[in-house]
Amino acid sequence: MPDKDDPQYKEQYERDVDAGRRFARWSKLDKFAANVQDFANKHTKAFLIIVFGFIIFSFGMNIYRMGRVWNQTGKPRSAVEQQDEMIKNRHRRVRKAISSAHCMPSSINREFQESVTQNNKDNGYTDAKED
Repeated sequence: MPDKDDPQYKEQYERDVDAGRRFARWSKLDKFAANVQDFANKHTKAFLIIVFGFIIFSFGMNIYRMGRVWNQTGKPRSAVEQQDEMIKNRHRRVRKAISSAHCMPSSINREFQESVTQNNKDNGYTDAKED
């Protein structure tokens, strides 16, 4: 990084600083920074509590996330395996919601139970084996 007082880079440094100031005026960052500074001067303790509270909260979230990652299972899973697991869980939840009889009229529930029974027989998933 060249020195800002180096005559070779002085003009480039001044152009960069001027561009930064113009952007700050255009985006109103200069006014926002002035308001923050004014608040910090008027309410020193509150400002410090907010700043350090944010830092402590961020640090705590980082530790929490590191703990979550540390406790994960050691076996890496592919995206396909994760997707299959999500689909199985979704189907399990849907089946559970549908099988609750109090949600449906009895005629629909009876037809659904018959179709499930027929599907299970067709797929070989029956509990009672026929000999």
